[in-house]
Amino acid sequence: MRRVQTAEGDVLLRRVTKLAAAVTATAALALTTAACGESSTESAGDKNKGVGLAYDVGGRDDHSFNEAAARGADRAKKELGVGMKEMSAGNDETESVREQRLSSLAKAGFNPVIGVGFDYGKSVNKVAKDFPGTTFGVVDSPSKAKNVAGLVFAEHEASYLAGVAAAKKTKSKKVGFIGGVNNALIQKFQAGFEQGVKDTDPKIKTTSQYLYPTNTKGFNDPAAAKDKAKGMLDSGIDVIYSAAGQSGVGSIEEVSKEKGAWAIGVDSDQYRQPGLAKYKDAILTSAVKNVDVAVFDLIKSVEDGKPMHGTHSFDLKQDGVSVATSGGFIDDIKDDIDAAKKDIADGKVKVDDRP
Repeated sequence: MRRVQTAEGDVLLRRVTKLAAAVTATAALALTTAACGESSTESAGDKNKGVGLAYDVGGRDDHSFNEAAARGADRAKKELGVGMKEMSAGNDETESVREQRLSSLAKAGFNPVIGVGFDYGKSVNKVAKDFPGTTFGVVDSPSKAKNVAGLVFAEHEASYLAGVAAAKKTKSKKVGFIGGVNNALIQKFQAGFEQGVKDTDPKIKTTSQYLYPTNTKGFNDPAAAKDKAKGMLDSGIDVIYSAAGQSGVGSIEEVSKEKGAWAIGVDSDQYRQPGLAKYKDAILTSAVKNVDVAVFDLIKSVEDGKPMHGTHSFDLKQDGVSVATSGGFIDDIKDDIDAAKKDIADGKVKVDDRP
């Protein structure tokens, strides 16, 4: 039997074909959309990716502050088996850039997300509110959100002990302090150091200078610190304490060229830093902040299902800060250091946190 194709039949057939194609396309789009939605949700909700670290300027290998945080994360990776992603700040960043960096880590499923440095204080506490299921941490700034752990340190107390060491070791009766950026945090280092020197020997002159008034490049400009240290050395200063992140490397290098002069490191035990090995014989001591311990404890708390929150203070009494004894250069003044530490821990000496 022969089928007769009519004009009306052709129109009907075309309509059916178009309808079927539209249904197929719609179904495919729905499946794709659902799949994308599921993938996005799983990514944001997956909290098994480990720790997200947002470093301050200078990055992981600054031989100082960031390096201390990295050690804590490395320990967690080794002992707890957690994953890790690291990102670094650039010079003189805006708040929006820091917020974007933190958000990207949280969206990717990292937990906890830790901002390493005073400049992350505002951005961490803001971004944390958008990710209530993620634990955030910030080093050197207090917590202002329910899911934020603020890890703050008594830098001024460790710096006081560094001042005692400087006062005992100077031969010229002139010592110096170099700060990276003139902000409230670095002023704590300056205040403690100056007080430690004065309480030990009020006849010693302390000169304090900063690399930059506000620009965070002050933590990432070794050349500027090197020039500043040279000027101090030329003026007769023979002990220089630098609280300037990676910039401090320039200061230590310059001091190492001057026979009889001493550098005092900061945050990490800089005598033990591989990248500073060639200068270690000039590093008298370092004012250490146990950032590595605090970072590890925060990561472990999340892994244990009992995430830290609120502000946690690490002071001299708790061994949250200290002065390093590597190299043995302050062994001969150990009694003076121990006595000062005891007086601070017992409350007999109150260390200023402002110059």
